[in-house]
Amino acid sequence: MWTIIEQIFPYAIVFTIPLLITALGGLFSERSGIVNIGLEGLMISGAFASALTVNFLQDKMQGSSILWMGLLVAVVVGILFSLLHAFASINLSADQVISGTAINMIAMALTVFLARNITGSGNIRITSGFTPFDVPILSQIPIIGDLLFTKTYATTWFILLVLLVSAFILNKTKFGLRLKSCGEFPQAAQAAGINVVRIRYIGVMLSGALSGLGGGIIILTYAGEFTGSVSGLGFLALASLIFGQWRPLGILGATLFFGFASTIANVSQVIPELAVIPPIILKIFPYVVTLIALVIFSKSSQAPKAAGEPFDPGKR
Repeated sequence: MWTIIEQIFPYAIVFTIPLLITALGGLFSERSGIVNIGLEGLMISGAFASALTVNFLQDKMQGSSILWMGLLVAVVVGILFSLLHAFASINLSADQVISGTAINMIAMALTVFLARNITGSGNIRITSGFTPFDVPILSQIPIIGDLLFTKTYATTWFILLVLLVSAFILNKTKFGLRLKSCGEFPQAAQAAGINVVRIRYIGVMLSGALSGLGGGIIILTYAGEFTGSVSGLGFLALASLIFGQWRPLGILGATLFFGFASTIANVSQVIPELAVIPPIILKIFPYVVTLIALVIFSKSSQAPKAAGEPFDPGKR
């Protein structure tokens, strides 16, 4: 049993990181009061942007700088796509679920269309991504070293740093408290002098930035090719957000669980101990558990009270 855990743990962490950063993006949006089910589309846009950037630069530049540049472009493109959702939800008071669905459809169709016109196939392949490495000294620690500090990526530690910073911002800073107040009682926040519209715009833009980053990380760590899809990870990130009860550390636990479940399903046929279980059971397991978790936590959900509700600045 320990051998199985040791084998799949590094891969589970790699799979968890895009889920974690995307769910954090959804957290900022929903804490501000804007439901964002467009995380899938924002991830796709980031994956496309990073793949295209690295594909264009890989023959002109060397080193990891082009990979970080690809992630930066993914962040920018994610922000631009999220502005569509922000404008529709905030300025036009559109149904936020419909707006998020539109983002998913637009991102998938537009990126595939552009990829086909650029490459002729609809796919964008990169020749090299981030290289896994063993952390010096720490990887020699018994048990923990093998699990946490071997076959790791620079992006993993960067995203964990983002997680800590996000938790600090949301719970210990003036901006974080204002963001949460806009998602709970926007009228009271406005009466206290807070610009609710601006805060909500920032929340949605942060969700776009982090979701785009998540899509870029998928391409530059384990995928290596843009195919027009992120295999539903955006929706799994949204489920992790709900499962984690809209808290950063809760989201970390939820994404770890889904990351491990999905990894087990993907590698089950190459591990003899898991090969005896029918593959279909392992593949649907994460999604079945998601449905069960959503049902269980629906009554005790601690979602922001004003999430999904249009805000009229002129209404008191």
